Amino acid sequence: MGEYETAIPELEGEENLIAAAKQIVRALGSKKNLTDDAKKILADLGAQMTTITTISENGVDEISDDEGRLSVIQEKIMIWETDQSMIWDLGLDEATEYINAADEARKLTERLETMCLKDDGEKELLRRAHDVLQIAMARLEEEFKHMLIQNRQPLEPEHLSFRSSEEDAGSVISLGDDSFEESLRRDSVSRTSEEYIVDLIHPNVIPELRCIANLMFISGYGHECSQAYVSVRRDALDEFLFILEMEKLSIEDVLRLEWGTLNSKIRRWVRTMKIFVRVYLASEKLLSEQIFGEQETVNLVSFADASKASMLQLLNFGEAISIGPHKPEKLFPILSMYEVLADLLPDIDSLYADEAGACVRIDCREVLRRLGDSVRAAFHEFENAIATSISANSFAGGGIHPLTKYVMNYINALTGYRGTLNILLKDLDGEDPMSFSPDMSPSTEEESTREGACDGSPLALHFRSVASILECNLDDKAKLYRDASLQHIFLMNNIHYMAQKVKNSDLRIIFGDEWIRKHNWKFQQHEINYERATWSSILAILKDEGNSNSSKTLLKERFRNFYLAFEEVYRTQTAWSIPNTQLREDLQISTSLKVIQAYRTFVGRHTNHISDKHIKYSADDLQNYLLDLFEGSQRSLHNPHRR
Repeated sequence: MGEYETAIPELEGEENLIAAAKQIVRALGSKKNLTDDAKKILADLGAQMTTITTISENGVDEISDDEGRLSVIQEKIMIWETDQSMIWDLGLDEATEYINAADEARKLTERLETMCLKDDGEKELLRRAHDVLQIAMARLEEEFKHMLIQNRQPLEPEHLSFRSSEEDAGSVISLGDDSFEESLRRDSVSRTSEEYIVDLIHPNVIPELRCIANLMFISGYGHECSQAYVSVRRDALDEFLFILEMEKLSIEDVLRLEWGTLNSKIRRWVRTMKIFVRVYLASEKLLSEQIFGEQETVNLVSFADASKASMLQLLNFGEAISIGPHKPEKLFPILSMYEVLADLLPDIDSLYADEAGACVRIDCREVLRRLGDSVRAAFHEFENAIATSISANSFAGGGIHPLTKYVMNYINALTGYRGTLNILLKDLDGEDPMSFSPDMSPSTEEESTREGACDGSPLALHFRSVASILECNLDDKAKLYRDASLQHIFLMNNIHYMAQKVKNSDLRIIFGDEWIRKHNWKFQQHEINYERATWSSILAILKDEGNSNSSKTLLKERFRNFYLAFEEVYRTQTAWSIPNTQLREDLQISTSLKVIQAYRTFVGRHTNHISDKHIKYSADDLQNYLLDLFEGSQRSLHNPHRR
C-alpha cells in the first residue's frame, strides 16, 4: 500500500471496516494526480459506504420501534384475557379495537418473519409476536363460536307446517282390511315442496363473523376457524333433527320396530327430508357462503363437514327400511321414500357438488337403488299374497270379498305413483314393453280413455296380471259354496266390483275400455247363470206341458210345490248380499219379470179349477217378497210383518 498504509487504522468489525473504507476514500480523494474516472469511482464508493451506515443505524431503530409496537398490541390483547366478558357483546367499538389489535399483531409477525433476525433478542421479539397472535386468534375463535350460538334463529312456524298431520296414526294394514282405502287417503303425502331460504343466524352479525373468519384465515388460523364453525353448526343440525323427532336409530333398532311404529317414523322421515334438504340445508349452504365466501374451498368443505353427519343419519334410516321384510303393506311407505329421495337428488347434488360432499352423493344413490329394489320386492310379494290367499270357509252371503276390495283399492292407490312404478317395474320385467309416458297430458289421457286404448306400460301389464290372479283366486273361493246359485252371486258381485272400480277411477286409463267391456260381460253372465240355477226348476213347476185340464189334486200339488220352493228361496236368499244397490235392483227386477209373469199366467189359467184358499200369495205379494232378496238379512215368509 506504500504511502497509504499510515491512513488505515487497525479496526475490526463491520463498523470498523466501514470507517476504514471512508478513510481510504478521503485519503485518495486528496491526491491531485488522480484521473477523473478514479475520482468518480471513489465518489461512488463513498456514497455506498454512507448508505450502508444509514441502513445499519435504521435497522437498530426499527427493531426498537417493533418492540414498542408489540408491547402496545400485547397490552390491548392481554387485557381481555382476565375479562370474562365476550368482546362482541359489549358493542362494536370494543370489537373493532380488538380486531384491529389482532390484525396489527398479524402484520407485525409477518414483518418480523421477513427480516433476517440474527441475535437472540430479535428472535425473542418474533417469538413474543407469535405468542400474542396465537392468544388473539384463540380469543377470536371463542368469540366466533359464541356469536354463532347466541345469534341462532329458529325456523318460523310456517316452515314446519308439514308436521300438521299426525304421523303417529299408522296402523297395520293387511289383506282383507276394509279400512285400507281410507288408510291410503290418510297416508297420502304431497310430493311437491317449495324451497325456502331462511336466516339461521341473525343477519346483523354476519359481517362480523365474516370479518373474524377472514382475519383468522390470513393469519394462518383458518383450520381452527373452520373447525369452530363445523362444531357449532353440526350441533345445530342435530338439534333440528331432534326437534323434528328424528331420533338416531341403528339399522338393528329399525328392524326391531313394530310395523305401526315404523310406519309412523317413515311418514316423519318423508316430511323431514323435504324440509331438511330444501329449507335447512339450502339455508345452511347460504350461511357458509356468507361467512367463508372469500375462501371458496373452505366454504364447501365446512358446509359438507357440518351437515353430512345429519344427512347420513337420515340416509341410514332409508337403508334400514330397504333391508327389512318386503311385506305388501310396506310398498306405499317405501314408494313415498323413494320418490322424495329421487325428487331431492338434484338438490343434494347441487348442495354437495364438490369432493367433500362426494360421500353424501354416493350414499344417496345407493339408498335410492336399495329402496327401488325394495319396491319391486314388495310388489312381487303383493302378487304372491293374492295368489296364495286361501280361505278355509266360504265368505258369508256371497258379497264382495275383502280380498277384492283390498286388491282393487291397492292398485288404484298405486296409480298415484304411476311414473315411478313404470320405471321400477320395467326393471323387474327386464324388458321394455310398449313405451308409455307417465307425463301424458290430460287431453291425451281422455282421448285414450274414450277410444279404449290399451296401455302397454310395465305398470299396466302388472296391474292386469294382478287382476287375473285375483279372478283365479275368486274362482277358487266360489267353489267353497255348495249352492251353485250362490257361486254365481259371489262371482257376479266381485267381478262387478272390479269393473266398476276400474271404470270410475284412474285405473280406466291403465286397463282400457276393452277390459271393462269384457268384465261387464262376465258379471252379466253370472247374473244369467244365477237365474237359471235358481229359478229354472221352480218356473218349470208353473209350466203347462200342453195339458190345461190337470186334476185339482195335481194343481194343488203344483201350487204347494211352487210355494215351498219360493219360500225356500226367500228364506235362503234374503241372507245373501248384493252390496251394490243398482246391481241388486237390476237382478230383482229381472227375476221379478220372469217369476211374476209366469205366476200370473199360471194362476190366471187355473183360477177356475181351484179354490182361492189354495192360492197362498198374490202376484203382488210375490213381487214384494222378491224385493227382500239379497239384503243380507235372513227372513221367513211367516214373519209377522208380512201377515
